[in-house]
Amino acid sequence: MSDLRELYQEVIFDHYRKPRNCHEMACANHHAEGHNPLCGDEVKVYLQVEDGVIRDVSFSGSGCAISTASASLMTEALKGRKVEEVEHLFQEFHQMVTGADDASHEDLGKLEVLAGVREFPTRVKCATLAWHTLQAALKNQSQPITTE
Repeated sequence: MSDLRELYQEVIFDHYRKPRNCHEMACANHHAEGHNPLCGDEVKVYLQVEDGVIRDVSFSGSGCAISTASASLMTEALKGRKVEEVEHLFQEFHQMVTGADDASHEDLGKLEVLAGVREFPTRVKCATLAWHTLQAALKNQSQPITTE
């Protein structure tokens, strides 16, 4: 199991050092801002939604390794998905990082590397910040969201 944990840590640090889809998106038709006061993480999520499908997604901001890796992995998981699928994906991800069970979440794909966050309750807000910001973006919420 330690080999798997090490692999997960490598993936997290790779997404932290070289985040995917980390840029402002000029053609976004949905966006929102989020802030985690406890850790100081700040994120903006940009979406290009057409015909109920997330055609493109990106993020910008600064944060800890968990926050940045979660945002990076989230953007990869969302491209091409129907907006209706996003709520289920959010619920599944949230259950994985907050749940007490060790249930498999294979349908989350690479996002499963963040499962270990549940062992560190103070880091759950770091892992879910981009996801809460995503939900605000889908609702065109103009007020910045916070994890507090």
